[in-house]
Amino acid sequence: MNLKFRTIPEKRDIQSVRDIVVSTGFFYDHEVEIAVELVVERLNLGEVTDYYFVFAEVDGVTAAYSCFGPITMSQTSYDLYWIATHNDFRGKGIGKKLLEETFNQARKMGCKIIIAETSGLPHYAPTRGFYDSTDFILEARLKDFYAEGDDKLFYTKRIG
Repeated sequence: MNLKFRTIPEKRDIQSVRDIVVSTGFFYDHEVEIAVELVVERLNLGEVTDYYFVFAEVDGVTAAYSCFGPITMSQTSYDLYWIATHNDFRGKGIGKKLLEETFNQARKMGCKIIIAETSGLPHYAPTRGFYDSTDFILEARLKDFYAEGDDKLFYTKRIG
């Protein structure tokens, strides 16, 4: 497997991100559109958006991506907005390598703490397992945040 990373979004990433996020089966249609909108906004406005990306390519095919950025009013904390691997490429360690490269890029920008949010629904157990396996710490739970019985979980990792 020939894995390469790149950090500059390209027009083709609009469709790549859509395909990746849809393939996971985890996200609602409106969430897919938000993921795509972040790429479009970055392409149109540049780094002023504070949306940064890492794309993982396997033999020239975009297999996974992350989107992250600084949190307003924090000097050293960043949000991990998205990390997703196309279903055809899951289970090959790409997500963990992508996450490590995301940490490397964020560190260069001054990040010391990265925060990931997810749902507490059983459907998201693989996502929580991914964060657990990459040494994130579950820092907080907001009960019934998304809906009755659907908690919002905050995972953190100190990277700097």
